[in-house]
Amino acid sequence: MTKAKFWLPIGTMSVLVTVLVFCSNKKGASGDSLLVKITNILRQEHYSAPKIDDEFSKKVFQNVVDKLDNDKRFFTAPEIEILRKYETSLDDQIKAGRFDFFDTAWAILMKRLNTIESFANAELEAKYDYTGNETYTIKDKVEKYKENDEALKKDWKLWLKLQSLERLYRKIEAQKNKNSLPDSLKKTFKEQPMDSMEFKARSETKKFVGDWFKRWRKMDRRDQVSFYVNCITEVYDPHTNYFPPEDKANFDISMTGKLEGIGATLSERDGYIKVERIVPGSASYKQGDLKAGDLIIKVAQGAGTPEDVVDMKLDDAIQLIRGKKGTEVRLTVKKPDGSIKVIPIIRDVVVIEESYARSGIVEMDGKKYGLIHLPSFYADFNEKGRGRHASEDIQYELEKLKKEGVTGIVMDLRNNGGGSLLDAIDMGGLFIDQGPIVQVRDPDGKVREGSDAKEGLSWDGPLVLLTNTYSASASEILAAAMQDYKRAVIVGTKSTFGKGTVQTFLPIQGGRSEDFPLGFGQIKVTVQKFYRINGGTTQLRGVIPDVILPDLYDGIPQGEAEMEFHLQYDKIPVASYKMFTGNTVANSKKAITEAQKRVKSNTYYQNVQKRAKDLKKIRDEYVYSLNLESYSKQQENLKAEERKYIDTSYKAGFTSIQALKADLDEVGNDEARKAQRTDWLKAYRKDAGLEQSIFILKDLADGAS
Repeated sequence: MTKAKFWLPIGTMSVLVTVLVFCSNKKGASGDSLLVKITNILRQEHYSAPKIDDEFSKKVFQNVVDKLDNDKRFFTAPEIEILRKYETSLDDQIKAGRFDFFDTAWAILMKRLNTIESFANAELEAKYDYTGNETYTIKDKVEKYKENDEALKKDWKLWLKLQSLERLYRKIEAQKNKNSLPDSLKKTFKEQPMDSMEFKARSETKKFVGDWFKRWRKMDRRDQVSFYVNCITEVYDPHTNYFPPEDKANFDISMTGKLEGIGATLSERDGYIKVERIVPGSASYKQGDLKAGDLIIKVAQGAGTPEDVVDMKLDDAIQLIRGKKGTEVRLTVKKPDGSIKVIPIIRDVVVIEESYARSGIVEMDGKKYGLIHLPSFYADFNEKGRGRHASEDIQYELEKLKKEGVTGIVMDLRNNGGGSLLDAIDMGGLFIDQGPIVQVRDPDGKVREGSDAKEGLSWDGPLVLLTNTYSASASEILAAAMQDYKRAVIVGTKSTFGKGTVQTFLPIQGGRSEDFPLGFGQIKVTVQKFYRINGGTTQLRGVIPDVILPDLYDGIPQGEAEMEFHLQYDKIPVASYKMFTGNTVANSKKAITEAQKRVKSNTYYQNVQKRAKDLKKIRDEYVYSLNLESYSKQQENLKAEERKYIDTSYKAGFTSIQALKADLDEVGNDEARKAQRTDWLKAYRKDAGLEQSIFILKDLADGAS
């Protein structure tokens, strides 16, 4: 059976992070053209494009106002009614490429932003009285807009007071617990009177709110257009998204694990671009002068004129710093001691090791077990087949683990949002001889199989796949196939994410204007739906593990089913495939039954279930006292419940967990790169899910011939 031909597949779970931004009054014709081009592409290419009519208009309207003001802190009910005149006319505006509704909504938001900022600044000037009976309720879902300005300001007044109270409480606690500080901090710690702490708490709240508004004001027309376009594309389905060129470049980095640049992790702090981390082995690492904690204040291209990046948007500063391999960038930085230094760096390919598969050895009862961590199903399509692919790297890790003499292997797919569909298919082939891994349906209803055509397999021993709610898309394809073949035991939270769709990137022609200097970018479009070989789709339902592990967030809605505008669950005929007949199959039923018994009787997991119920109550709705004494008691009660959980938390049951000798030999005496190969394993020492997986591997192996 040959492999089906697919679109360039992007099976990644896409989570669109929307940010409230501040509007300029400028209407860009380029944005209007973009809107028309995108809707034309979606009409032709989307898996199940909805009709753009009044019903579609209502959905876009609600999506926009929800994204602009999800917590209902800015718009009032009368302002929403003003906007409601557009509710059924957005379909006509979209077809014409007009932004009337969006620009009106943004103008109202801009005016409201100014009003709230002035109010907040004035409110935080006066000392708070924390002796009264006021309260503030935090809700997961705010249902109603405030009826008028007075009600809105009343809500802000209480919210600002709560923010300041939280900061004051932390200062009081730090002072109370100063004796528990390390000796180095005790020497510099100075006690402060209550008035000073209260003033500092208000000042910190004022800065927090000011920085919040400041970030919005850095957003330009391109960001505004992108925001509105994505509010429209989301109505097609949650994973159809617009990517301006800069965002597409960032997506490619996440897919390939590499970029061309200097190799520094940057953040925005108080208007400065701050260096948070230097990537070992990168251009910055080799040059040696740039350090974590440095503030970048100017950027020059070689001997060119330096450009000031203070108060610049982080994304724009990053675009200046990145560049082609072999080119020079000169950074003017302010060191922690206040000195200014110009640092020339020759850009190179930056390899982000944390993006790739890696493995370790777990020892228990005198036997070795392999652990493979796979953060995504990455693939470097830009390298014309020469780049790194997740399936090839997993095969390499399997070979290393076999040389170590492992008895079984755990593959950790937790928080793996997916990636390349073809790599999921190839990876499945590493664990079965031949056969289908997934079925894919096109918009016209035609179904094709994605199959492993290679004879033989790379690992025929005990196998466990570890999943959670954020194992999505390609992760679900692999887990579902291994479950359907009875090739592996799936262990994890109550279900995987439930994303059963395939996306591809399509270029948008045109752009190159003041608003879009690099062009319009690309649109990620849902073009296919995938199905298990047993006929069911993973869409909405995900993959239900053979052994379910209780999770702290079981009471909180998560996954595809909780996303607006998702596609539905359905079935197609079962594919033709043969069950795995390896020597671990006979023990799998018993191993699963024993694991379920262990989890049910496990004190740690019993405590997790109790804690999950507590967290759900707090998440749904919690009333905070704005009386300092009462608030302190609330916090002590919450901490007491947390201590109960911590005191009975999981303690590692396996003997050791360590990096492979081959990996350590490769980096030699480079301490920074050695830390890369070992530090990631530390978290697993407190990982109950890993331990349960090792127990299952042991049961699968016992008695196997």
